[in-house]
Amino acid sequence: MLDLLLRDVRVITVDDARPTASAVGVLGGRIVGLDEDVADLPARTVVDGDGAVVVPGFGDAHNHMAWFGQSLGEIDLSAAATLTAVGEAVAAGSAALPPDAWVVGSGYDDTVLGSHPDRHLLDRAAGGRSVWLKHRSGHMSVVSSEVLRRCGVLDGRADAPDGGVVVRDGSGQPTGLLQERAQQLVDTLVKPYPVDEVATALGRASAVYAAEGLTHVVEAGIGLGLLGRSPVEAAAYLLARERGLLLTRVELMVASDSLHPLRAHPRDGIDVGLDLGLRTGFGDDRLRLGPMKIWLDGSLIGRTAALSEPFCDHGTAVFQDDPDQMRRRVVDAHRAGWRVAAHAIGDDAVELALDTFAEAARLHPRHDVRHRVEHAGLVRPDQLARFAELGVVPVPQPRFLHAVGDTMAAAVGPRRADWLYRHRSFLDAGLRVPGSSDRPVAPGAPLLGMQSMVERLSSGGSVIGADKRVSAHQALRAYTLDEAWASHDERTRGSVSPGKVADLAVLTDDPLRVDADRIGAIGVVATLLAGTPVHDTGLFAGRDLSPAPDQPRGAHA
Repeated sequence: MLDLLLRDVRVITVDDARPTASAVGVLGGRIVGLDEDVADLPARTVVDGDGAVVVPGFGDAHNHMAWFGQSLGEIDLSAAATLTAVGEAVAAGSAALPPDAWVVGSGYDDTVLGSHPDRHLLDRAAGGRSVWLKHRSGHMSVVSSEVLRRCGVLDGRADAPDGGVVVRDGSGQPTGLLQERAQQLVDTLVKPYPVDEVATALGRASAVYAAEGLTHVVEAGIGLGLLGRSPVEAAAYLLARERGLLLTRVELMVASDSLHPLRAHPRDGIDVGLDLGLRTGFGDDRLRLGPMKIWLDGSLIGRTAALSEPFCDHGTAVFQDDPDQMRRRVVDAHRAGWRVAAHAIGDDAVELALDTFAEAARLHPRHDVRHRVEHAGLVRPDQLARFAELGVVPVPQPRFLHAVGDTMAAAVGPRRADWLYRHRSFLDAGLRVPGSSDRPVAPGAPLLGMQSMVERLSSGGSVIGADKRVSAHQALRAYTLDEAWASHDERTRGSVSPGKVADLAVLTDDPLRVDADRIGAIGVVATLLAGTPVHDTGLFAGRDLSPAPDQPRGAHA
């Protein structure tokens, strides 16, 4: 007996062997058949979809779940269009907090505001309190004078670590802007966050993800490093899972700063890593360790990406650390059995990543590793073939083109603008490209990301690289089967196929048939994880879809 028979639906399977279906049978959290294979089988629950569209559950190959979840409890500056509006939001936020509480905001964009806020604005708005405003990119932030005093910048006791900049005005005084690793000065005052607090933030984020059809996400950097919340951050994910707050499968990238020397047997080749030799793959298909994450450069938004040619307007390329030291770290991680995800936005950083992956493969051959270049924001034509030759996965974020495409195009100029987030070029080079968002840097709804892949339209109405567009089917595949493939999961999820986990998204319309500008507006009726609804607008109301007691759950089968 089936646990669930979902019928009268239009299934887009993303399985070339059987592209469409009208019924799906689920048993023990897994898909056991389609159409005539299950139509006459008894089922504990039968649901008529009334023509709704069913697709594989969406995946996001690069997001910041804890950061996004915490931002939901901070002052939202994403809509602020003027410095005055920023000041008013800070004043209102500080008035609602106890006198000794930090005033924290997130999501401001200096390209919209005309400039970064400075510490004097924050001092006036919050009456001299500790204020910390995070840029939408995550690669910089602005703090008040009180924060600069507390971290030792005002009296000269502290300055930026290597790979960071404390921005100063013409007289040498700090403006309050901290770029890249200079943000560690603030981290020492506010981090680590309590595990319970991070787990609660993960729950807030996960509820949003489920409502968007997401069933798998890759958290792009936990532990120490640029965006880590705590040296014991994995414990927050475990706690969130135990409390039933994780409504998606989660793969955790471990920040390279969290790896340390290990005294293993010389034959093991495990010179660096986590204690007990934990590495990529440890865990199960609900929560596991993914790649080691290393930040090679900065951001295009902040003009700190490492480019082989200068920016067209302003900014300075930044490598996060000495390139030789970062190269050694990647090679050591590769030798120890990790997949590596290298944050590389500028073409110079991409070159460093490709050179390093080539060196690692030459020194320590491994089969089908699928190392990754996160963002691959500006990739030269001559670099495309090297991705394919090395088997390296590019992980671009298509919604950047809409959210900040005009800004990025201005930063690199018209000759290089077509090299930005070039999804079509990657496909033409024979690569598989997973869908991802970098949320909260850009909106993370997968259907919005698919729309941007198809349109490549900026918020200002410009098409950025018209010949880099892809079809709606290719966009859907990116957020389903290709996202699963990037995590070595293509045999267990990513398509509506017998034997795979029953991770499904039920939609109000067909993303392959609607006009491109309507893809992002398609609604999500329900999201099923291993055959159980984690989001439902009424289709499964009042129905118990948990596997029968004598059936194994798909998540652990």
